[in-house]
Amino acid sequence: MKEIVVISGKGGTGKTSVTASLAVLANKDAVIADCDVDAADMHLLTKPEVQKSESFFSGLLAQIKSDLCINCGLCVETCRFNAISVKNDKYSVAPLNCEGCGYCEKVCPQKAIVMHEQNIGNWFISKTKMSNILVHAKLGIGAENSGKLVAKVKNEAKKIAQEQNLKYIIVDGSPGIGCPVVSSLSGANYVVLVTEPSISGLHDLKRVYELVKKFQIKAGCIINKHDINPEITNNILNYLDSEGIDYINSLPYNENFTKAMLQGKTIVEYNDPEMKELIYNTWGKITSTEHLK
Repeated sequence: MKEIVVISGKGGTGKTSVTASLAVLANKDAVIADCDVDAADMHLLTKPEVQKSESFFSGLLAQIKSDLCINCGLCVETCRFNAISVKNDKYSVAPLNCEGCGYCEKVCPQKAIVMHEQNIGNWFISKTKMSNILVHAKLGIGAENSGKLVAKVKNEAKKIAQEQNLKYIIVDGSPGIGCPVVSSLSGANYVVLVTEPSISGLHDLKRVYELVKKFQIKAGCIINKHDINPEITNNILNYLDSEGIDYINSLPYNENFTKAMLQGKTIVEYNDPEMKELIYNTWGKITSTEHLK
């Protein structure tokens, strides 16, 4: 079992469109993990039917038991996050402000404050239209600890891959370099970087690859919409060469990507033989790398 993580330095590079296309080509050889839990959208192209759904709990939240509270105000004085307020002599906690530090619980003389785990979202195991398995999640509004939810998604995907003796885990990671990306990279065998030929695209490609290097994972790069700026495309190619990053493929700007998405399809399911062949070649190059054999 080999784990392929697809990430990008910035949003809008076509990362999920590419990942979903690879998932179609991998078919039953792979389990798919959508680790972009803050803005999950893999389901839009894979049309999953949920087989299992569970709440995910992480982090602590203060709760005030009004029947024990004597309105001493120590919790308000102690809280540095303005999470506790009083209205009509009743103290309450604003969930979005509470950092779960627990100081209010410690200073309360009546033990009227308790800390309990937060339900920060839900995770799912689903069957896609390709008949492979998609593990995905939805982070709650304003919820934190997205890195832990990503770890849960990845662990469940690994468990399924091991149980079913599958060849690959294909991970759609978050854009950027935050905690969800760090969690996505953990345990990966190969990283696919999806970029675009823009100033911000090249800048963020360099930034995210600095993170990948810290994990000492071999990486390859797909240049999407390579023909919109040949000069920056050439700069990207020079950067890949200087860093020893595998050049996987270049994909042209093609409105059929959007047309396919509007129909809930990936580009390999759409009537575009040229793009379909390019994605086939891309998948072949990725799976033929020595780190995935």
